[in-house]
Amino acid sequence: MLSGFKQFILRGNVVDLAVGVVIGAAFGGVVTALTKDLLTPLIAAIVKAPDFSGLKWTLNGSTFLYGDFVNALISFVLVAGAVYFFVVTPINGLIARRRKDPAPADPTTKKCQECLSEIPMDARRCMHCAQPVTGKAA
Repeated sequence: MLSGFKQFILRGNVVDLAVGVVIGAAFGGVVTALTKDLLTPLIAAIVKAPDFSGLKWTLNGSTFLYGDFVNALISFVLVAGAVYFFVVTPINGLIARRRKDPAPADPTTKKCQECLSEIPMDARRCMHCAQPVTGKAA
């Protein structure tokens, strides 16, 4: 029973996922700090509000901290933008470059030199005008 668990834990994709989660959490913390400590005060200075995290309103004794929501929303947009521009776009570019276009199929028809209708490649006579066809017509 423990050997099966050990194999599961040591599988490559589980370890990769764990590393990705840890790095993602650290990256989220960095982006949250960037938003809270640099971007929010900059935006607040432009709109002449002291700090978004201090924005709130009260209704029947309940406090709604919509400033914290604005900070979280800005953090989300920054994380999503970073993931898109630094992960998704380069990976899509790599996949597009590695994907090879299929070779064009060999033609199965040719044009009659006389009436310009499409006829099979092996035809010796045009089925439309009955003219003899020689070689591979254009």
